[in-house]
Amino acid sequence: MRAARTRTAPLAGAGGKIEIAVSLRDPRWRGAVKGATTVCRRAAAAALAAAKQRGPCEMSVVLADDGFVQGLNRDWRGVDAPTNVLSFPGDGPGAAPPAAPAPLGDVVVALETLRREAKAEGKALADHLAHLVVHGTLHLLGFDHVTRAKAARMEPLETRILAGLGIANPYDDGHDSQA
Repeated sequence: MRAARTRTAPLAGAGGKIEIAVSLRDPRWRGAVKGATTVCRRAAAAALAAAKQRGPCEMSVVLADDGFVQGLNRDWRGVDAPTNVLSFPGDGPGAAPPAAPAPLGDVVVALETLRREAKAEGKALADHLAHLVVHGTLHLLGFDHVTRAKAARMEPLETRILAGLGIANPYDDGHDSQA
């Protein structure tokens, strides 16, 4: 499947320019979530601001399908199944020349999994997309939820970021994070 045009827009951030590129790898995203690229950029920018990312940086969000995400999940994590979001951290601050933006990495979201989860949880697709982008962006910044202690640090931050975007707490149902 041919990837759609990538849209990059610079944002003002603490200490420099933030570049967030959004690629539509699956054209069905156009009809699935109105303004998907804007949703992704707002969510990523909110996560970067809340995590106090300093200096110029760049990242990308890839809106893909389950097959593409399953291939990445199999090749990089050894799990031959689709998942909702994957994060691939870049080299981060210090990896780029002094004036260049820090390469934070890539966040990849699977359309069919997003749809299934949003339907099962009674969430708007745009809200669930924003949550997954926030979640994935926090992973790029080194946040994790593999232990209760790490989840206790990451999930409240996610919740605050989403509240700032007008999105309800995704962890209200008491489940442990699966994203």
